[in-house]
Amino acid sequence: MGMAEGLNMQTLPLIYRDEHLFVKIESSLWLLDTGAPTSFGNTKSITIGGKKFAIAKSYMGLSSVTLSEFVGVQCIGLLGADILGHFDHVFDCTNDKLTLSLDELTHSGQPLHLSEFMSIPILTARISDSECRMFFDTGAQISYYQEDALTDFPADESITDFYPGVGQFETDTYQVDISLSGIDFTLRCGTLPGLLGATLKMADTQGIIGNQIMNNRVIGYFPRRNVLCM
Repeated sequence: MGMAEGLNMQTLPLIYRDEHLFVKIESSLWLLDTGAPTSFGNTKSITIGGKKFAIAKSYMGLSSVTLSEFVGVQCIGLLGADILGHFDHVFDCTNDKLTLSLDELTHSGQPLHLSEFMSIPILTARISDSECRMFFDTGAQISYYQEDALTDFPADESITDFYPGVGQFETDTYQVDISLSGIDFTLRCGTLPGLLGATLKMADTQGIIGNQIMNNRVIGYFPRRNVLCM
């Protein structure tokens, strides 16, 4: 994997804690969330990769205080697609670091084409020989599969998750075999409740791929070029 060094590039500590992914910026933790359209936090602005961004106090009723409670980790806020979309990213979960750059970064892995809905990336996964459109959501601790076939897979325990505007909810989970770009994963999948599930259908997607696929891997996320490299 090669990278072009430049003034617009920054490497930050990447922290995987309590099944959530955080980036450390100036000694504060931010939840890294490709699945959220809007960033928010307990600070007026943030500078990343030499670029300054204004930060909203909350999003859909979620503040840094509630967010910290929900994820069980003290964090200052959430970085969503409105900020992440400006950069190329290399998530190195083997060495706990995130490299991001306003210039193009490279990754030698298998490229996966992304589309998007309201700035949220969508990839194509294979589940039981079917092509499924799934949101790529680094803020999700588990994955989601909104099809009846979910219950055909081996059952796992139920978990409590949360979503902006909805709050916390509980879901049963299953161990689902999913293939991305020919790479096979067994991901823990649940189902989203009511309106959230309906939103997936609106976007013509069948589910969400969470941050489990990033464990012990180096992944390139290039939203400006609509590419994910595994």
